[in-house]
Amino acid sequence: MMFETLKPQIETILSHNKNSVDERLLNICKLLETNVSHYNWVGFYFRNGKKEELILGPYVGAPTEHTVIPFGKGICGQVAVSNKNFVVPDVSAQDNYIACSITVKAEIVIPIFVNGENIGQIDIDSNTPDPFTEADERFLEFVCAKVSEIL
Repeated sequence: MMFETLKPQIETILSHNKNSVDERLLNICKLLETNVSHYNWVGFYFRNGKKEELILGPYVGAPTEHTVIPFGKGICGQVAVSNKNFVVPDVSAQDNYIACSITVKAEIVIPIFVNGENIGQIDIDSNTPDPFTEADERFLEFVCAKVSEIL
């Protein structure tokens, strides 16, 4: 399975303490976007201090104007409130979807917890309709768990 081969690479990237946290997160984005064909935009959002909003962190893919997302707005904002994974097989069927690009067909967002608190998330857009499986979800939970160890 492709995800099993990526896990040690994730761990290696995160263990490079000479790189800043942002550099390591960007390298994870690059690894995922390059190696998973249905990952077309990969990025991290983090809670902005005590404010109920998310701030865009490292990402790869098309530039986005969505650098600040209020809690509850869009898929990312909903995950910030629910603390649960959100898999969207068809973004056009979501009322609360924030469109980033007309090419995006699906999205998956997995929260990152530090000491039980939702401090951010990984957000992945796909130009492929309904591409995400339970394997994607479990793999991205692994990624978020490992990322939480350096935050």
